[in-house]
Amino acid sequence: MPVNDPIVAEQTPAADFTIDQKWDRYTSEEHAIWTTLYERQMEVLKGRAAPEHFKGLELLNLNEGGIPDFRRVNEKLEKLTGWTVVTVPGLIPERDFYEHLANRRFVSGRFIRDGEKLDYLPEPDIFHDVFGHVPLLTQPVFADYMQAYGRGGLRSLEFDAIKHMARLYWYTVEFGLINTPEGRRIYGAGIVSSKAESIFSLEARSPNRIHFDLERIMRTDYRYDDFQQTYFVIDSYDELMEATYEDFAPIYARLPGMDELKPSDTVEGDRIYTRGTQEYARAGGLPAKAEAL
Repeated sequence: MPVNDPIVAEQTPAADFTIDQKWDRYTSEEHAIWTTLYERQMEVLKGRAAPEHFKGLELLNLNEGGIPDFRRVNEKLEKLTGWTVVTVPGLIPERDFYEHLANRRFVSGRFIRDGEKLDYLPEPDIFHDVFGHVPLLTQPVFADYMQAYGRGGLRSLEFDAIKHMARLYWYTVEFGLINTPEGRRIYGAGIVSSKAESIFSLEARSPNRIHFDLERIMRTDYRYDDFQQTYFVIDSYDELMEATYEDFAPIYARLPGMDELKPSDTVEGDRIYTRGTQEYARAGGLPAKAEAL
């Protein structure tokens, strides 16, 4: 739970870990931080983010200024794809997270990052969750993918495969890239909500960029505290949907007998767009942990 959010601290979460957003309790300073982040990211994302991201921002009126009121967002979002955004105190258990997704509820933190440390996050905040994730939930195929992922996550508990499902989420929903007619673009929320990684993921020569492969991703570890060493690229959101409706049980059965892959690895069979130099990681990465994420 964020230490500096008394509005969160004063509430007792429901059984599904949800709390009230209490939008009217945000301060003018907190609204100003959102607006600063929004305006900065909109400049950085020109020619970098997927067009569906910009479309989603417009459909939900997230450009009105200040922290969005989930009551107003949900009026629009539920009509578009049946999704709603719910507030939680912070990170929640995997089963509850999957349950929310499987029922077309996206969980968001209430707090917003420190205005003096715009690029440092101890855990995902409302800007990451809403600006980064929610716009794509206006797109029917991606909205269906997220629900299918939630259902798959619940089933993974039967196979002790949470680690593998977490990798799929990380390399698609959080840090995915997509090919478009205009060029490669960002759709992952962890990138679109980060000024520095929006540039690094597409333009740096350091990371690998490899085409999406479900089983390969489930074998691949990731960096949670720095820029990614590999980004996976899809051709369409339909590609994600088709892969997610596959029965994962045979994959789960194979994975224990296969080598785990490091974040920087390339292997035979990879469809490689960019074989990265890995110079950034070899130089030690960020000077301060998660400084620019």
